[in-house]
Amino acid sequence: MIATPNFANVSPDDYLKLEEQSSVKHEYIDGEVYAMAGATDTHVTIAGNIFALLRAQVRGSSCRVYISDMKVRIQKAKSERFYYPDILVTCDQRDRDTPTYKQFPQLIIEVLSDSTEAFDRGDKFMDYQSLDSLQEYILINTRHPRLEIFRRQDDSWLFNSYSLSEDTDDTTFQIVSLDFTEQIAAIYEDVNFNNQ
Repeated sequence: MIATPNFANVSPDDYLKLEEQSSVKHEYIDGEVYAMAGATDTHVTIAGNIFALLRAQVRGSSCRVYISDMKVRIQKAKSERFYYPDILVTCDQRDRDTPTYKQFPQLIIEVLSDSTEAFDRGDKFMDYQSLDSLQEYILINTRHPRLEIFRRQDDSWLFNSYSLSEDTDDTTFQIVSLDFTEQIAAIYEDVNFNNQ
């Protein structure tokens, strides 16, 4: 996200109307609209890989997986946000009623980049935690094969980190909310860390 807002004092309804006509994606934080930066080859490849894996996992179920063009709406007391996570999964039927955003995701994944990592780990994660439906939040590193998974347990979040060593490429990780287990290497297929 770019730090300077492009528009200020915009209502949520006006933001949604503007976003339908915009050729550039914007995130929305309490009346301010921020342009989204483009992504690298590594970022897009990782997001595409995890999307394909999760799409295969939820096929035939009531769950839907969305890639970076779907917004998440977060409504709190005196606060409203719209973010574009890299991946989100919702299994809640109420999300079928809103074609341009979702409000009840059970899984959100952010692929980290230098310009957004601090925000993804900090304020954005705090906002995501206010979603009662959210069960897991995953951060995927683009500089090293490493995943960080935060799982909701009662009123707290448990942290697990998974990474590949040079000795093995069969390390697995689990997304509990989707009963999904996969090798980390599958997420990083076709990624060249030396080409960044």
